[in-house]
Amino acid sequence: MLTSTMLAFRPSTDRDLPRVMEIWRRAVDATHHFLAPVDKSAIEAELIKFFPQVSLQLAVDVAGEPQGFMFLHDGHLEALFIDPDQHGMGIGKALISRAIAAHPELTTDVNEQNPEALGFYEHIGFARTGRSSHDGQGRPYPIIHLRYPSPM
Repeated sequence: MLTSTMLAFRPSTDRDLPRVMEIWRRAVDATHHFLAPVDKSAIEAELIKFFPQVSLQLAVDVAGEPQGFMFLHDGHLEALFIDPDQHGMGIGKALISRAIAAHPELTTDVNEQNPEALGFYEHIGFARTGRSSHDGQGRPYPIIHLRYPSPM
């Protein structure tokens, strides 16, 4: 069983794309049951083109194998995905801690239909700041906007 103390962190490279996409697919299959298959396929196609253009922060195990990743842009956590076999092992919290260290007023968005993810963010101190009825690509998946630390 992997724990956050067994992790290293590094930026992604082109050779990581197959594993990153595997993590994304497995995580979405485990947590995003609300996605219509056509939307899931469209999002996957977008990510296959997008991820090689950006630097993802990877959480890797002792063998150097990615177990989770995040994408930060201008103080906003755009993506956080952990291999479902590693959920509850502290990988998400470890990545979030790194993001908060770099951006103390970190923001993120979570699908409203993903209560586990919303609960995770709220548990570690994020607070709701708003809601949108559609995701950033105009799909009908409501989004909850979050900010860390909790607004006073």
